[in-house]
Amino acid sequence: MNVLAINGSPRLGGNTDVLLTAALAAAAEAGATTELIQLGGLNIAECDGCQACWHGADCVRQDDMNGLYAKIAAADAILFGTPVYWYGPTGLMKLLLDRMVYFNCPRNRALVRGKRAAVIVPFEEDDLTMADGVLDMFRKSLAYLQMEFAGSVIAPGVTKPGEVAEHPAFMSAARALGRKLACRP
Repeated sequence: MNVLAINGSPRLGGNTDVLLTAALAAAAEAGATTELIQLGGLNIAECDGCQACWHGADCVRQDDMNGLYAKIAAADAILFGTPVYWYGPTGLMKLLLDRMVYFNCPRNRALVRGKRAAVIVPFEEDDLTMADGVLDMFRKSLAYLQMEFAGSVIAPGVTKPGEVAEHPAFMSAARALGRKLACRP
């Protein structure tokens, strides 16, 4: 199994990064090959809606997303991580998700169809419903691409960089999700 994690937080060592790292460590312990992509520092432009990819052509944007398409296609499972920013994902993660329209055409859809995907979402507020918008967007986007939503870890009430490591329940949930993604369905 090849588990790819994509960190949409711009904060290295932040709560999203800590949870993704824990999940990948557990996946590796379960025998998976793992990789963590940090979207911060990558150059990913917005989708301009040209629809070239809908017709089977390569994306017209020449940026770091072109290399990520191959990594996403090669992965058996994908773990997305984003904190909640203004009741949605970070701009970094939204750019990536918008560009996943590349997988919409029949030729490219086969590259992701049936893959398992999961989401890790830490955030400052204590109200669990603050993550609903992020989860709904992922569930709908993944379903549209015919990917399997394999679970989530929601970690409310964490603000300071890395403080999620002090919450055993969140860390345990991240490790359990990593093990789940490492196992063949």
